[in-house]
Amino acid sequence: MPTATAEELLTSPGTAVGTVAYMSPEQVRGKELDARTDLFSFGVVLYEMATGALPFRGDTSGVVIDTILNRAPVPPVRLNPNVPAELERITNRALDKDRGLRYQHASDIRAELKRLKRDTDSSRISSSGSGAVQELTAEPQTLSVAAAQPSAGLARKRYAVLAVCVVLLAAALAAYHFWPRSNIPSGPAKITQISQWNKAMNHARLSPDGHAVAFDSPVGGVAQVFLMLTSGGEPLQLTNDEGDKFVTAFSPDGREVYYQRILGNDEVWAVPSLGGKPSRVVSARYLVPSPDGASVFYAKSDRSEIYRAGKSGIGEESVYSSQSADLGVVPVLLFPGGNDLLAAGVRRGSPNFRFFRINVASHEAVDLGEVSGNHDVVWAEPGNTVLFSRNVNGLTNIWSYSLKDRNLTQITFGTGPDYSPMPDPGGKGIYYVNGKASGFLTAYHVHSKESTDIVLEDATQPVISPDGRRVMYVTFPAPQKQAIWVTDIDGGNKVEIATGGHLDTGSWAPDSFHLAFDESPTSGASKDYIVGADGSGLRQLPRTVDIVANTVWSADQRFLYVTDAEKGGTLDIVWRVNADGSNPEKFVDNCGVVSDIDASGRYLLSVVLFGEKSGIYEVSVSDRKCIPLVPGAATHGVILARDGKSFLYAVASRSEVTIFRQLWSDGKLIGVPQVALKVPFAFPLLHAGAGGNAYDFSRDLSTIVYARPSGHADLYLLSQK
Repeated sequence: MPTATAEELLTSPGTAVGTVAYMSPEQVRGKELDARTDLFSFGVVLYEMATGALPFRGDTSGVVIDTILNRAPVPPVRLNPNVPAELERITNRALDKDRGLRYQHASDIRAELKRLKRDTDSSRISSSGSGAVQELTAEPQTLSVAAAQPSAGLARKRYAVLAVCVVLLAAALAAYHFWPRSNIPSGPAKITQISQWNKAMNHARLSPDGHAVAFDSPVGGVAQVFLMLTSGGEPLQLTNDEGDKFVTAFSPDGREVYYQRILGNDEVWAVPSLGGKPSRVVSARYLVPSPDGASVFYAKSDRSEIYRAGKSGIGEESVYSSQSADLGVVPVLLFPGGNDLLAAGVRRGSPNFRFFRINVASHEAVDLGEVSGNHDVVWAEPGNTVLFSRNVNGLTNIWSYSLKDRNLTQITFGTGPDYSPMPDPGGKGIYYVNGKASGFLTAYHVHSKESTDIVLEDATQPVISPDGRRVMYVTFPAPQKQAIWVTDIDGGNKVEIATGGHLDTGSWAPDSFHLAFDESPTSGASKDYIVGADGSGLRQLPRTVDIVANTVWSADQRFLYVTDAEKGGTLDIVWRVNADGSNPEKFVDNCGVVSDIDASGRYLLSVVLFGEKSGIYEVSVSDRKCIPLVPGAATHGVILARDGKSFLYAVASRSEVTIFRQLWSDGKLIGVPQVALKVPFAFPLLHAGAGGNAYDFSRDLSTIVYARPSGHADLYLLSQK
């Protein structure tokens, strides 16, 4: 069930899934990498574009690795007879398993591709004569359909091969001429693996002196803060307390690491970089310290505004307020001198963000252009260019962006995903993180205290049917592609419901058969769908809202309550529509995301996830009033128990998850929350990478289904060879 998170304002890094099929022999062996490694991957792409198939294939990663290490690929000409012999030779050399026999520099393969293009162009011009003109200008009546189709097909194949050469020539030129800055290689590059962490490494930030990197990584299901030296070695765990967190910055003197908590009240904390007790800094998100450390800039999840305060959070003042209520703005960096702020503005549901230069004194903003990318933005040349990671054609690499001429330039060219660029202040090059996400979906059976992995791939947003027999969830079969699935609670009878660019689970109907989900396209409004659990009867509802945060069915299945997250935070608007999507009616606003409805249809339960108003709320259907029930509850969802006499919600701590039960009748609380269940381990309530819930539990508390996000990543240095 999707819900809005402040982190979703900018794409979370590291979620694009890499593939072993593009790795070089030395990469799968864990050896030191260099530019020739990228040229091998480059050869894989060249082979794939020329033949339409990968050179190294298999049903499992183990089989693929074996073919990379021990088997020669099928000659390209056998898969595509129109591949020129010279292009096959170039491809085979790029894919040589001995890197000493491969192309040694990108300039070498660039020259051979350029030569191939020249020779092919010359041959085509000299041999085609008027035929080339005929293909463009001949009247259709002069050729039979049967004769014309094969001729055009062969021509298209030849031109497709030439197009491959042109595209890869451009890529080779870009790879050879790295972006010319003092800390970025200006010629052939060397890639050095720094760490052997091989676990998730998220939101990495480099210390001001370049000697250490801070990041967050899950420990027992809870994201904790770590510090690693850029010389390598075992990371030091800096936090060990409740609540998922992610790193935002170092203090200017490098003595502290700032991080923020994900759910509940906006809070930024600081922990000593050498270890010690964390301390709360300010009620905020996305904190950026001033160069002198005297003040901090930050945002709040429920407001489209940027603030400045003293380093202890005292003396808060507004620096910039967005004129558009649905545009979230967050501080990113400070320009040299500290008088201007680089901020990013994003509309919910959009993969793009817009850079703004904000003058701290005048509060005026200058638009610096719109780009797509992740939120790991850092200075390359302070005041002029920035670095961040972007996903293009399924590959996540490091790119630079010029704030002056608004040009994007690719910096890394591997299969990725590469993210969290960190230029070394001493000019060594660029540190960055390379790794991929993985995970499982697990069912915990409360009575037997046994856990079973029911989905053996990266999956999240589980929603259990009212009868407790089925689970709806989301998977990530490929970069920029997601799928909705339904499975039995034991993992059997899996049914793929739909695939799309960005899909979110919604809710089950009371009949435990029909379900709702939504798709958020890269542009335009969200699309709501209803479908049967067996995949039958899929239909799209007429548009009711711009950005769907969640959809809840009424008890009689006559209505749908759809939360519109266009304005984000506590500004969510709930609409009521007929089950066929007709007669949309604005129902209530400023009351969070609707999570459940009672059997009588008289009360809705909702949750505000972030900010000062975080907690559980109730909406009376008759008078549409928003009433706080459990203020400050740091939870992701609330559901009514099976008997309808109480509601349940989960709160995560350092080593366990506690599910509370609050007695409730006729819209009124009875007593105080009581502990209904203590789960003897921790799991995330929120899927920080994909957004939305990362767990659900049945109404009788017999089963808990939760995501176990994982992954592996390491720190690398891109430097001059």
